[in-house]
Formats: sequence, structure tokens, C-alpha cells
Amino acid sequence: MTAQPPVLPAVDLADPVQGVARPLRFGWPLAVLRTSRPRQWPKNLLVFAAPVAAAERGRTDGLGYTLVAFGVFTAASCAVYFVNDVADVERDRHHPRKRTRPIAAGQLAVGHALVLAAGFVLLAVSGALAIGSPGLAVTVTAYLAVSFLYSSTLKHIPVLELTVVASGFVLRALGGAAAARVAPSGWFVLVCSLGALLVAIAKRYTELAGLGTTAAGHRPCLRGYTPVGLRFAQRFVSAAMVGAYLGWALLNGSPWAVGWHLVTAVPLAAALARFDWLTARATMTRVEDLITRDGPMLCCELLWLALFVVGMR
Repeated sequence: MTAQPPVLPAVDLADPVQGVARPLRFGWPLAVLRTSRPRQWPKNLLVFAAPVAAAERGRTDGLGYTLVAFGVFTAASCAVYFVNDVADVERDRHHPRKRTRPIAAGQLAVGHALVLAAGFVLLAVSGALAIGSPGLAVTVTAYLAVSFLYSSTLKHIPVLELTVVASGFVLRALGGAAAARVAPSGWFVLVCSLGALLVAIAKRYTELAGLGTTAAGHRPCLRGYTPVGLRFAQRFVSAAMVGAYLGWALLNGSPWAVGWHLVTAVPLAAALARFDWLTARATMTRVEDLITRDGPMLCCELLWLALFVVGMR
């Protein structure tokens, strides 16, 4: 007999104690800003990955074009967040943290959210076309299409939904490469793909561990995972990522660059080990915060960046 999903407790949307319908001090503008998720915008810095790592520099003023790509993907991701919050509004109202999102809390109307999403889509695509980058336009359009399909159906399919989440990170990196007109190597794409998949798996593990028996009620695809399986997958992907990174380091650049690239694998491995330890704890902390707000993790990331820049020079 198939086990029934847990029944989630009802939330009184008018009860300020539960944190759902609290008035916003700055009203509608703040609700729009919160829904656009400014804390998530640093993800779009991935557009700089390929231009920085590439052996050849691409078009003149590649940095300027990559900055436009950053803006394009920021606008596109905002559109995705608005649509996703509309699609999940009822489920979010029963989530211990997501119920304070403006749409779920009744602080931003669904109709307004959809109009804003359409505006962000138009801004993203027109920005890509304005700099004469068909490749950027294609990648951002693919990102939007896959993300909207994810919000409607794919998010409920275990394993497949992980690859869709990971693809969003990879498309950002490819969009930056297209804007700067640099050709990313196969190793680069593989490392980015594994890193993105690692983050997606960690997200699901922390949700499953943090929410416990109510997890599947908040995210139905979690019925298809087990904590043990996700932990194994995370460690397997971490090892594969280090292996792919070493492959890239050995096969790209001069002997000087290769030596420094191999050295950068040390802080990378340390960061992955730290990330594994942080996600092992049953916590509701956002995975993005584990990456950007943990002191030892930041030290590993900055050391990796410093060594990488020396190697590129």
C-alpha cells in the first residue's frame, strides 16, 4: 500500500505571529525587490567564468560584454523567481520559511508578479540582442524555457529535476562565453556541470534532512530520494569534480600555468570537503549561504581565486 504524504498544518494567513501577512514598511516596491531575490544574484557571476579561464581573450572589450551578460541573466533569473513563486504559492504558505515570501504572504498580487515576470523576460532577451550576441540570446532563452518548464512540471520528477537545476548554472557560464566570444573547453563545461549538480544535490539533502517527515509535502520530488542516497551522490560528484578539474589543469596552458592550476586544486578540494561537512548537518540554512557566508569556506575560495589569477598571468 502506497504511503500517503503527510498532511501539512494549515496556516492562518492573517496571523502576524506566524509571519505570513505582516505589512511591509515600504509596501509594494519592497515586495517586488524581495521576490526578485537579490541574495541570489551572485549566481549570475558565473558568466565571468569562461572569459577568465579561457586561453584566448575573445572579442575586444569582452569584460563589458560579459557585464551585459550578467545583467541579462539577472533579469532572466528574476523572471523565473516571480513565475516560480506564483506556481508554488499554495505550497509556500505551509512552508516554515517560504510562507513569508511576498506572493505567499499576500503582499504582492499574482497578476502583478506575472506582469513583472514578462517585463524581465523582455529585458533579458532584448539586452542579449542589443549587444549583437545571438549565442547569449539563445542561452538565456534556453535558460528561461527550461526554468519555466521546471516550475510547471519538471520539479516534481526526481533526478531529472536535479539536472534541470544544474543546467541553469551551466547555461549562465555558456552565456558569458558567448557574450565575450570565447570558446569554453570541454573540461571547463564538465567541471561547471559537476559543480552545479553538486549544489543541486546538496540543496535536496538539506531540505530532506531539515524538514524531516514533512519534506515531501513541501517538495513532492523528495519522495524519490533518501538521505543516504543523496549523501553518496554528493560525495561521488565531489570526487568526479576534482578529477575533472585536474584533467583541465593538466591539459590547458603552458608548463607554468599547468603547475599553478594543479596547485589550485588543493584549496578547491578543501572547499569541497568543507562544503560536505556543512551540508552533513541537518539544517535549514540555504546552501548558497553555506558557500558565501562560512568563514573557512570563504578562505578556501579566496585562496583558490588568488592562485588561479597568478596561474593565468
